[in-house]
Amino acid sequence: MRTERNLTRLDRVFARLDREPERPAHIDVPKMSRHRVVLFSATLAFYVAIVWAVVTTSWLVRLDWQVMFFRPYQQWPQIHAFLDYYVVLGQRGPTAVMVAAWLGWRSWRQHTLRPLLTLGASLLLLNITVGAAKLGMGRLGPHYATTIGANEMVLGGDIFPSGHTANAVVTWGILAYLASTPRARRWLSALSAVTSLGVGLTTVYLGTHWLSDVLLGWAAGLLILLALPWVEPVIARIETALFDLRDGWRARRGRMVPAPALEPARPGGVPAATPTAPVPVVLKPRSAPADPAPEPVASVRSPRAPIHLAPGPHTTRSERSPVTPAGSRRPPHADRVPRGPAPAARP
Repeated sequence: MRTERNLTRLDRVFARLDREPERPAHIDVPKMSRHRVVLFSATLAFYVAIVWAVVTTSWLVRLDWQVMFFRPYQQWPQIHAFLDYYVVLGQRGPTAVMVAAWLGWRSWRQHTLRPLLTLGASLLLLNITVGAAKLGMGRLGPHYATTIGANEMVLGGDIFPSGHTANAVVTWGILAYLASTPRARRWLSALSAVTSLGVGLTTVYLGTHWLSDVLLGWAAGLLILLALPWVEPVIARIETALFDLRDGWRARRGRMVPAPALEPARPGGVPAATPTAPVPVVLKPRSAPADPAPEPVASVRSPRAPIHLAPGPHTTRSERSPVTPAGSRRPPHADRVPRGPAPAARP
């Protein structure tokens, strides 16, 4: 008796991923082209120039202080409530959940884990590079500045570059990076650029970042997006390893066959037949005479057929011959006379 295995939640997820036999042919994996290398080099040079301008307390630092003293949140207080909600588009937690939900649906439809793995790789690079820069330069924010006109570097802060801005560039830009068609890539690139630009300027409006923090945040996020084609081979190997692990796990689950269940007892108190071990067969030489085949012995006794009385004279119990399955044990006696009067025959 074989029972069907209940599917777990992980089985159902992989069954949805396996709905299509292979990945669609229109998925385009970006390559590290010459144009992208030029953009990466230019962005890296811009990144270094911003850091150098802040470290040397150049005109950029003076511009930071002028914008801080201008206090945009006091100049336009009517948009303050809206921008308090809009800046959430740069927070890592909410944006990662929203984008991961969309890319999870893409993974299900396209039978590939690449969208989710690319998002994970970009967020990992973002945390490492931006976090290291924040802790290494240690700049204080506008609300914690101590000396007017100073760059506030190496004072234990974590404001340079802007994490909100870099996160907005990477999180929303990954949608354009993973777009399936050139038209969708253009529209999503413009949308992500406007969103990240708005998030950066919102942090300056609220007074939580210097203007140079936002400029460096844009450069940091763009560097991660431009460097993703170098990470694509690693993403492909991880995807292959995950699917191989899934296949091996399925194979191990398939080899686990449940033990046969015992049949319930049959009506009438007759136990069910249990499986017996095979009996070894001994071959004899051809010259030996073949033994007569033993009579088969039934392991289970079948119920007796109902007994019907045959018509005829009824005899007493002492005159009856005991009947066994093998026949009567008394020899026949032709001169035996039954005792008592013979009853009348039955009709």
